[in-house]
Amino acid sequence: MTKHILISGASVAGPALAWWLQHHGFRTTVVERAPSLREGGYKVDIRGVAVDVVRRMGLLDEVRAASTDMRGAAFVNKRGKELATLDADTFGFRHGDDTEILRGDLARILYDATRPSTEYVFGDWITGLDQRPDGVEVTFAHGEPRRFDLVVGADGLHSGVRALAFGPEEDYLRRFDAYISISTVPNKFELDRWELLHSAAPGRMVNVYSTARAADAKAAFWFSAPALTYDRRDVDGQKDLVADRFAGLGWEIPELLAAMREADDFYFDPVCQIVMDRLSTGRVVLLGDAGYCASPASGQGTSLALAGAYVLAGELASSFSEALPRYEATMRPFIEKNQALAKTALRGIIPQSRAFAWFNTRMIRLMPYLPGRNRVLEQMSRPIREAANALELREYAVSAGDRAPSS
Repeated sequence: MTKHILISGASVAGPALAWWLQHHGFRTTVVERAPSLREGGYKVDIRGVAVDVVRRMGLLDEVRAASTDMRGAAFVNKRGKELATLDADTFGFRHGDDTEILRGDLARILYDATRPSTEYVFGDWITGLDQRPDGVEVTFAHGEPRRFDLVVGADGLHSGVRALAFGPEEDYLRRFDAYISISTVPNKFELDRWELLHSAAPGRMVNVYSTARAADAKAAFWFSAPALTYDRRDVDGQKDLVADRFAGLGWEIPELLAAMREADDFYFDPVCQIVMDRLSTGRVVLLGDAGYCASPASGQGTSLALAGAYVLAGELASSFSEALPRYEATMRPFIEKNQALAKTALRGIIPQSRAFAWFNTRMIRLMPYLPGRNRVLEQMSRPIREAANALELREYAVSAGDRAPSS
């Protein structure tokens, strides 16, 4: 009998896994709390082995066609004067076939590729998991209870599946004392595949960019702060938090904050990681940010999700009973290497002093004239490139297993 696998989450990790599961002959259902596919979102990188995963899916041309096609970035002072510029690939530390795409565009591509063979249930979520020897009895907020052979939590940083199966989020959260907010704003700067960065004050950075085919722009507010107490469902309260942190600062910040207030795609979260000593328990397993969020500072979350989906589906096809420990053993070094990037990267994203911000900008400005420029850039990008390629993709046979996973 064909195994039936339930996936919680329809962003990137969930649909990517659905693609590989149907490729291997499994039956899949994806449940998503949002009433429809989440459009928009910030730009994300697909690097190293993740590019190969997308290529093996036959979707690389489509992903490239939807790329952000960014041209470059400029650091500006409070008067809007350019202090330093970089081309897009250097700024994003992209190498070879690495590419960049809006999260929502990637989610749409994966959803369209899996919709004909995958059952999608929007506007519902998992409320209970009852693990039994022959499967998992799952209860939902709205739908009738159903039985599945395996449940996959691909539902992001604040995973409901993780909370049900492994315990409270705080048990696995590694905080960096920083926060990020992103929302759509009018493109008042008339940016054409370009981004602006402004170090507004120590511990506060603003980033505005507009991608290919976009009439509007995105504004990202990064700031340092100890653990804040707020309601994750109170969007207006989160907007107040961001506005308070950037109140009284110059450049175009007041206007950007006003636009943020009106945005209907506002995103706010701590810059943090999920670190777990195991990724599965019985017939429940975690994928992507739910199990190993690397934080936006790493730039590797999407690549981890895509690679994880490939490995998990392949191991399930090879031996359903042994798949989960093999998935974890394969992914663990890759996860750790990519998570290690975040802390170092965050220091550059949110300068903690005016002196560091000045030095950073000065170095970027002088980069084209430095002797050994290429060698310096190579040293700067090497950790990211090595982490992005720190996984060897096995070739998995296309056949669905027929035995239950071991716990």
